[in-house]
This record gives sequence, C-alpha cells and structure tokens, in this order.
Amino acid sequence: MQGWLEFAAAMVVFLGAHAIPVRPRLKAPLVALLGRAGFGIAYSALSIGLLTWLIVAAGRAPYLPLWGFAPWQSHAALTLMLAACLLAAYAIAGVNPLSFGSRGAPFDPARPGIAGVSRHPVLLALALWGAAHLLANGDLAHVILFGTMTGFALLGMPLIDRRKRRDMGPDNWREQTRATSLVPFAALLAGRWRPGAGPSWRPALVAVAVWAVLIALHPAVIGVDPLATVL
Repeated sequence: MQGWLEFAAAMVVFLGAHAIPVRPRLKAPLVALLGRAGFGIAYSALSIGLLTWLIVAAGRAPYLPLWGFAPWQSHAALTLMLAACLLAAYAIAGVNPLSFGSRGAPFDPARPGIAGVSRHPVLLALALWGAAHLLANGDLAHVILFGTMTGFALLGMPLIDRRKRRDMGPDNWREQTRATSLVPFAALLAGRWRPGAGPSWRPALVAVAVWAVLIALHPAVIGVDPLATVL
C-alpha cells in the first residue's frame, strides 16, 4: 500500500506543478521574482525532478501485470522514440509562436516549418514518448503513468490553441495558423501546407545522437535495456 501512496502523491504533485504555467496568477509573481529566464530554468529543473520522482515511484508500486510482452513492442517503442527525438529537435531549432519550445519570431505563416507538421511538436513528442513507454510496459502503475503523460500532452494541445487564439485575436490566429493543423500532417493532406526546401539535416543528426544516448544510458539510469529483446 505504501508504494501506491507514494505513486499517487507523486502524480498529484507532478500534475499540480504543471498547472503553474497556464495560470497567470501563479506564474506572474514567479516571473517577476525570477525573471523569464530564471523562471524557465527553475521550472524546467522542477519538472525534471518531479518526473524523476514519479518514474521512481511507479517502479516502487506493486507489480500488477495487465498484458504480456512481445518483441514487436520494443521495435515500436524505439521507432516512436526516434520520432519523438526528431520532433523535439526540429521544434527547438525552428520558429513557432503557436506553441512552446521554439523561437517566436520571425515566423512566416506561409512557410511554418515544423509547425506545418504539427502545431505543437513538443507536446506531440511528449505524447509519442508516453505511447512508446506505454507499449513497452504492461503493468498497472506504468500504464497509469505513461497513459496519463500521453493524455496530458494531447489535452494540452487544444488548451494552448484556445489561449493563443484569445491572446492573438481570431483574425490574426486564422492568418498565423492557415498552413498548420492540430492533427499531425492534416495541413499537408488538406493541401494547406506544401513544404518548400527540404529540412535542415543538423537537427536530424542531433535527434539521432540524442536517441542513441538515451538508449545507451537507459540500462544504467532506468535499469532496463531497451535493446535486450531486439538484438
């Protein structure tokens, strides 16, 4: 029972902490005290610390299997993680004032870059990370953990859209988002976005390198080798 109590407490604190950025009454005094850069650094450190606690607490919870493991799950998880790393790398390197994780300007609505793939690439990367680990873990605690993370990321997309639409005004919002979509690749399939020149190869190299490092460190940090059932 103690393991479940710690896991529940970690989940509540983690989700509660992530209400801070979307509530101006909570965020504004902290930004005034720390500055925008200081707030970003402090909040990132807090998020990483709480996520680490949450993952450790899930590992300490009683093991209740919900489904068995098959090798295809490892292949799918590794593929999803590579896609997540690519999305995050291009988001950080790109320009996207419609979400977070990218520079805000200068932004050309006709050439949205990574925002053409997804208006919220960082949240999509987080959702893919959650889905990858949901596949690879079939016990109750980890299903709750990674299912919640995936749902949290997907729910955040329309919530950010609503706030951005309010802040930018409906006319400006329509202009800025005309070649983007909430659903990945929907703007491309609908013909509202046509990529120009090919993407830069540098973010892709960084993404592959980060993906490889995460795989290499996974056994030491998490205690599970993601390649054990692949090779």
